Amino acid sequence: MKVPSLLLLPLLLSACIVVPRTEIVFDDDCKIQKRQMVLDVQQIGWFGGCANEGCVALLVGAGAVATASAVISGSIAVIGNVVYWLERRGQCFK
Repeated sequence: MKVPSLLLLPLLLSACIVVPRTEIVFDDDCKIQKRQMVLDVQQIGWFGGCANEGCVALLVGAGAVATASAVISGSIAVIGNVVYWLERRGQCFK
């Protein structure tokens, strides 16, 4: 089985996952510090020497892990930001 070289390009890159992170920013409207969740991309590995079907398996696995982490982390960030927004509404009466 021949794998097109375009599909092997991501194998030269690192495997990444998406993780949520809370940061604190200053809200000028309310003059308070507020929290918000953002998504960060973290490197978890690097693909080096693989051959044929092994490369395809690594690519599929890395794609599945990256997709799952993006969906789960994105959901956590959305829920967290809703909670932080509700918290801000309780602190700011504007």
